[in-house]
Amino acid sequence: MIKKLLITFGASFIWLVCFIYFTQGFRSFVWTAVSYQLKDRLKLSPSASQFVTSISFFPWSIKPIYGILSDCIPVKGRKRIPYLVIATLLSLFPWVILGLQESIRNSRHQLMIFLLLQNLGSAMADVVIDAMIAEAARQEKAKFAGDLQSLSWMTMAVGGICGSLFGGYALSNFQMGSIFLLFSVLPTIQLFSCGFVTENPIGSSHLPEFSTSNDTNIHHENVSDEDRSSTDMPKPGTLMRKRSNKSSKKLTSDTSKIPGKDGSLPSQWFQSFKVAGYTLFKAFRRPVILRPMGWFFLSQVTIPNLSTVMFYYQTEVLNLDASFLGTSRVIGWMGLMLGTFTYNRYLKKMKLRKILMFAHVTLSLLTLLDVVLVYRLHVPFGISDEILVLFGSALSDAVHQFKFMPFLILSGQLCPPGIEGTLFALFMSINNFGSTMSSFVGAGLASVLDISSGSFDNLGFGIGIEVICTFIPVAFLFLIPKEATGISA
Repeated sequence: MIKKLLITFGASFIWLVCFIYFTQGFRSFVWTAVSYQLKDRLKLSPSASQFVTSISFFPWSIKPIYGILSDCIPVKGRKRIPYLVIATLLSLFPWVILGLQESIRNSRHQLMIFLLLQNLGSAMADVVIDAMIAEAARQEKAKFAGDLQSLSWMTMAVGGICGSLFGGYALSNFQMGSIFLLFSVLPTIQLFSCGFVTENPIGSSHLPEFSTSNDTNIHHENVSDEDRSSTDMPKPGTLMRKRSNKSSKKLTSDTSKIPGKDGSLPSQWFQSFKVAGYTLFKAFRRPVILRPMGWFFLSQVTIPNLSTVMFYYQTEVLNLDASFLGTSRVIGWMGLMLGTFTYNRYLKKMKLRKILMFAHVTLSLLTLLDVVLVYRLHVPFGISDEILVLFGSALSDAVHQFKFMPFLILSGQLCPPGIEGTLFALFMSINNFGSTMSSFVGAGLASVLDISSGSFDNLGFGIGIEVICTFIPVAFLFLIPKEATGISA
């Protein structure tokens, strides 16, 4: 497979794609250090730490903006490489500055700003490389699109496993600044790699009518940093193809009424932005798209995320060291891959409503393991804390994949022809924004219950609330198309 891809797309392009995805996965290396920086150096409470992290990851919630920007405003006639260079620089310099300036990384607000900039660069690079993969597959041989995306996902999984393993080791053997500087080596290599990939310039007459930066079937197999999980996705339109075709004609006729591109270059840019936004709005407001996406957003925002609080509890009360927590994240990655395999092998023919109900009921039961851990109910049975944490991490990530796979499938099925790429990016942003809001809710709950470093008396009660909230989305499953499955109808 790799040999065919090298011949088809070129070694420099394949290297750049794999390296960017590997770097996205390896981010777990440096973000483990960020978690300890917030807890041990800045002495933030769990709710404050979760608030800083949530703000930092907000750029992942506005991914369509980066796609539309690169589509509509070429830089010196090029739409991808210049933006990838900008994104890489944004990913690189925050880590270098944080590594060299102890005063900045020890300041809560300055650290949050630099983490925000770094995530802005990572999210932008994620969108641009997705677009480059789509365009390369379209221009060369689309039959290799699945292989290219599979290779990308595998390199990201390898990066995640390596980052989790080495992250714990680095915390035990290196200073915090050195860890940030070590990670900056990866975006530095990425920056130089951009220079070996050529991109044909385009004229101003080729400005897009609307954003389709990722407009190929392979994008429906793609998942972002926070989101990537699978490579076995159906082609778009398996659920509502006839309805989508009808609606896409309506969208096309509607957008044709918007004035064309005349006059100056800024005027053309404005028209491109206008058409892109109008097309997205017309597509997204359709009930067949709005209702399912509303459910997936509700399924995130209605469940408080107490992961940061549990991190504090595991390190301060259970005294689990960084190396072990890194190992638990590796187990989580393996659980994620197991969940992907299990879903693709056994669950694709099931109705999505049943899969989502199963996922939420199972997640509520797995969340009870945290209750067992907090109230020490496992100790009389001779079960160690480490075993319970590893077991819960693996199963939880696997079941989360059962929930996320239907999101990917339904997103691919609902996208009307012509705007699949941008609309799918919007769907992923909605999922990321829901996750961010869930973290805010979790931080608020921890603050209300007065859960802080050294004070975990109400943690069990907070987890109980999380368990109850897990059932709330089940009541709204009527928003998911009744007959929707993971395969063609």
